[in-house]
Amino acid sequence: MNNDSNRTLAIVLALGGVVITLFLCVALVGGAFFLWQRSDVVDEGTLSVQEPTTQPETGETSGSTGGGGVLRLPGGEPPTLDPALTSDATSAEYIVELFSGLVTINPDTLAVEPDIAKSWDISDDGTVYTFHLRDDVTFANGRPVTANDFKYSLERSCDPRTQSPVADTYLGDIVGCREKLRGQADEVRGVRVVDDYTLEITIDSPKVYFLAKLTYPTAFVVDRETVEKGGRTWATDNPNGTGPFVLKEYTFGERLVLDPNPRYYGDPKPAVSVIYLLSGGSAMTMYETDELDAVPVGLADIARVQDPADPLNKELVTFNTLSLGYVGLNNQQPPFDDPKVRQAFAQAVNVDTLANVVLEGIVEPAHSILPPGMPGYNPDVRAYDYDPDAARQALAESSYGSAENLPDITLHISGAGGAVPRSVEAMVDMWKENLGVEVAIEQTEWATFLFDLQRDPNPYQMFNLGWIADYPDPQNFLEILFACDSLDNHFGYCNPQVDELLKEAAVERDETRRLQLYQQAEELILRDAPLIPLSYGKEYWLVKPWVQGLRFPPTIVPRLKYVRIER
Repeated sequence: MNNDSNRTLAIVLALGGVVITLFLCVALVGGAFFLWQRSDVVDEGTLSVQEPTTQPETGETSGSTGGGGVLRLPGGEPPTLDPALTSDATSAEYIVELFSGLVTINPDTLAVEPDIAKSWDISDDGTVYTFHLRDDVTFANGRPVTANDFKYSLERSCDPRTQSPVADTYLGDIVGCREKLRGQADEVRGVRVVDDYTLEITIDSPKVYFLAKLTYPTAFVVDRETVEKGGRTWATDNPNGTGPFVLKEYTFGERLVLDPNPRYYGDPKPAVSVIYLLSGGSAMTMYETDELDAVPVGLADIARVQDPADPLNKELVTFNTLSLGYVGLNNQQPPFDDPKVRQAFAQAVNVDTLANVVLEGIVEPAHSILPPGMPGYNPDVRAYDYDPDAARQALAESSYGSAENLPDITLHISGAGGAVPRSVEAMVDMWKENLGVEVAIEQTEWATFLFDLQRDPNPYQMFNLGWIADYPDPQNFLEILFACDSLDNHFGYCNPQVDELLKEAAVERDETRRLQLYQQAEELILRDAPLIPLSYGKEYWLVKPWVQGLRFPPTIVPRLKYVRIER
């Protein structure tokens, strides 16, 4: 999912930011696009948070059914709350709390487990999934959820009128989905209602990661009546989902308020009475004055909170995410249509210096696409190492011959026109010093930045982004981001040899062999240099001692229902 995307969902831990905040950003859902770059990636320790106009002093709130207590967190502006349209981690972080699907990911084990589907059967050939639904699940308004609701929701995601940017990526394996997306069919043939509580889904070939794809919001169930009566704003006015929380209020630029869903079927039930997700102001200041209960820590404050003598050190939580920050090089735009130029730019960046010196060691330098902890991660598969001499030689061997012959180059980053992150400035300085190339920097507001990346063709020459895993499988990074025909391939990259390896891995049932195929594909991709890996996801949060159960899984899953306030 874009941590930009999904898709990463993906949160995106782009190097342009030091910390990824809670709501958040990635992409996709990591995988959907964040890659979690998350839209509210924070640099220099600054996050905008504004106190709401009214804020309860106790855990009581109208309509709440939680056990008690108010949870106050920093929040970002989601580009969408419609599950079918989710392609970034900021949106996905909210959506997984408001909606749900057939299956989900366990926040502790990262295993796919039942959700609204209590169980499922898989045919011997691995292409037909029969889901047996719970009969006690309702939408927030009390209407029962049936197999027909899932058929409607999946077909809505695949409807070209919905304009989902990720339906092809996450549902395209379902027989008939792509035909409906192209306007060639009225329904998705591979989705069949057997009875009210039995749903059958047929995919085009056996793929071991298919169940995991259904944990992405595009496959979540929505209420047809709510969608069709609510118009374009149904998801922000009245989502009427099935998740652990309901949307009580959304005031753009100020706050988003979640109440427990009194009809939530899952376990555990939400334990707080209300959650405020606030925007505006200084997060650290508000945390230190007890106006926020948990905040991300940025570069400006990391040294003091890591000091054992500082009282805040006892409230510090550090964790890794399955995410990657990177600079994308558009293979379809000069000068990055020349692989030698891409190689030169990659070899001119000292990733270790950026991570360990410029960012003072608070991120992990990345030398591959798959992050540590991801199945298939191999430390021996590496991107180009820093080598200024080799970089200059590669540029001389390119079709451009020298820096003087290159066209103007602009690096695009998400932002609202504030100070450029020091890590980005340092990287631009490296290209100037090592290659003699001046690179301009252009900031674009997050939602527009995301929209531009999804245009065909991608208008950006270079872009600073990230991807967070939607599910723990290398396919979620390598195929979704780099397959020739993937709609999330924003690099304009296409290598037929890589495509063959990805197709073979997709249907390979032997896990060892499958991971070897992905490693071979990753090595080829890194040689072609459509991106410069910068950092693996790492986050630092301060959490008040009265906040219990706040989990930090390495990918985007429902987690706020576990929180308790114990003052």
